[in-house]
Amino acid sequence: MRTDATRTDAARTDAAPNAAAAAERLRRWRLVLGDTSCGGGADGPGSGRTVGAAASGPAEPGRDGTGVSLGERDAAMDRALAALYGGGERGAGLGGSAPRVARWLGDVRTYFPTPVVRVMQRDAIDRLGLATLLAEPEMLEAVEADVHLVGTLLTLGRAMPESSRESARRVVRKVVDELEERLAARTRATLTGALDRSARAHRPRHRDVDWHRTIRANLRHYLPEHGTVVPERLVGYGRAARSVPKEVVLCVDQSGSMAASVVYASVFGAVLASMRAIRTRMVVFDTSVVDLTERLDDPVDVLFGTRLGGGTDVNRALAYCQQRISRPAETVVVLISDLYEGGIRGEMEKRVAAMRASGVRFVALLALSDEGAPGYDRERAAALAELGAPAFACTPDHFPEVMAAALENRPLPVPKAD
Repeated sequence: MRTDATRTDAARTDAAPNAAAAAERLRRWRLVLGDTSCGGGADGPGSGRTVGAAASGPAEPGRDGTGVSLGERDAAMDRALAALYGGGERGAGLGGSAPRVARWLGDVRTYFPTPVVRVMQRDAIDRLGLATLLAEPEMLEAVEADVHLVGTLLTLGRAMPESSRESARRVVRKVVDELEERLAARTRATLTGALDRSARAHRPRHRDVDWHRTIRANLRHYLPEHGTVVPERLVGYGRAARSVPKEVVLCVDQSGSMAASVVYASVFGAVLASMRAIRTRMVVFDTSVVDLTERLDDPVDVLFGTRLGGGTDVNRALAYCQQRISRPAETVVVLISDLYEGGIRGEMEKRVAAMRASGVRFVALLALSDEGAPGYDRERAAALAELGAPAFACTPDHFPEVMAAALENRPLPVPKAD
């Protein structure tokens, strides 16, 4: 009897969390599907998110096809989702009024976690054409700042009224400061180690030989019959090599699809420029070429010196960079581009081949962002790979390792394709 009672109690105990989990799943499905009891949305009856709750005010919580009753908070979340994903008149209405959009942004930040807020903002800009409203100061104060928002603001560029530019600059500054805090220390540490190893790899002069490291590095060449070590490789302190800085050229495509890459490249450019052992040049291009090296002390200035959304002439940009290389064997050129060439096809590959033949280390990144590989010109990428310069997408967290390998002239840590 006691055993049966114990089993019954255990079953009740297990049933309670199972029931709660099932109820939570239904609640989430209800929020995903929208008000399925109403028809006539943009995608037809029963399509999920419909115009449902009217834009004029909150709807009474009720039941729909899932049998779930929404509480007050869930009903507010549902209205925020419907305003963005419902289509029809409501979706169009959201994009037409700055006060209404500002209120919606406030609701979204109230009811959803920050990563979700950023996704919804991005969808609102893409689906509802809200980019022009971001030129209004009150809108900029309401949004959650991230890399993609910065890209949108930079795309607006000179179309943004003077009254909004200071607000836009504050948004960009906030994002840049967060990125520098996340990336700068690790980048400096990784590249400092790479530069030290690279310096020791050179053939040092006699007074710069580190004999302790040299002996350890050549123990396998010990000749017992002579009681000596043959120093096939000399290891130096690196003082002479560090007196001649490495040179890094960041050549960045500023076409519209590369917005996030431009943001990250500007941050990394400022970090590299702050290192005495590296001379950094930053060039951005579309069909024209702009040298932003003088602005590298502040990545925000770099970003506001860009002009996102133009065409692409990779060959012209590489020609500009090539002309400014004075020490090829000490130079790393990093091309950040989706490789869609609007200039003279074939000339880009010839220029890359010429730089590599002169001793330049060439790195081709299809993107420098968290989103992975974008659409890119596969033919151009394959041509670069044949030249020994594989093109691949790189996340910001992986970029220091890529640069360290380039500076040490060792194989690049190319991520494996999915």
